[in-house]
Amino acid sequence: MTGNPEPGARGPRRPRPDQPLRARWDPIVDDPASGDEASETGAFTRFVQAFGWRAYAIPVLVIVTVVLVVMTVRGGGGDAASVATPTDARNTNINEQTHAIGAPTVEVQEDALPAGALPEGGPYTAKGDKEYRVVRGTGPKVGTGGQEYTYTVEVEKGIDPTQYSGDASFAKLVDTTLANKRSWIGDGKVSFRRVDSGEPDLRITLTSTDTARELCGYQIKIETSCYYPPEARVTLNEARWVRGATVFAGDDMTYRQYLINHEVGHGIGYEHHRPCEENGALAPIMMQQTFGTANSDILALDPDMKADRSLVCKPNAWPFPTL
Repeated sequence: MTGNPEPGARGPRRPRPDQPLRARWDPIVDDPASGDEASETGAFTRFVQAFGWRAYAIPVLVIVTVVLVVMTVRGGGGDAASVATPTDARNTNINEQTHAIGAPTVEVQEDALPAGALPEGGPYTAKGDKEYRVVRGTGPKVGTGGQEYTYTVEVEKGIDPTQYSGDASFAKLVDTTLANKRSWIGDGKVSFRRVDSGEPDLRITLTSTDTARELCGYQIKIETSCYYPPEARVTLNEARWVRGATVFAGDDMTYRQYLINHEVGHGIGYEHHRPCEENGALAPIMMQQTFGTANSDILALDPDMKADRSLVCKPNAWPFPTL
């Protein structure tokens, strides 16, 4: 259509022929709109023009802040899994070692480990036969990890079964502990399968105190457990199985789960011990909790360990306690 516009009508403004064409920044502003919708749209546009990219960043920051607050509340503060979970690299060639894993290099007297004294309790066998019987029973693979460890459950001959409630009870706790998602299968790296014949990767064994000392070394002058690589033997000292540890305050079941997980941890390659790393947090599973959960208690075992002597953790039986 050609011709002049009717009087009073306002046509679109066009650039003169000598001016370049320009695209409008926000066509909505110039569109004929009215009412609340136009007002709200115009306000948002002015906000964007005033603050630029910050207009989009502010809502994102608000959402992130809310999420972090929720995670903090749900995380339970010092009990976070990251505090208790192993962080050092695994030595998958651990069985090439010829000595007990984690044993101190110098003698440690009993009075240097005040929290490690063996509690009062039931009887245990001091001297066994130094031969072992395999507790019969097999099981399916537990866990999704690609590196599978087979294990047998064994008991040293000569130990009185009434002291530890018998072979079946011992084997059941080993099985249920390793099958728990809070145990070593929790991070999806390893899996376990119980066997009762052949050459297993791990021999999880209840031993007399004398045999434990022979395998674990004589440096620590109170009862302890260990992993002995030449025999792939997870050595669980019956004295500790029966009586527990002082810091677990009589909770022998939790202590036994700790004992299994800690020594199996050595068996799958976590050879180094760890100190408490956050005051009031759950103790790392590879902390020597048998002798205490305060760094001041365990530094006698490893004087070269870098740790804040003032930190004290809570007892913990699991590698991944919050899963």
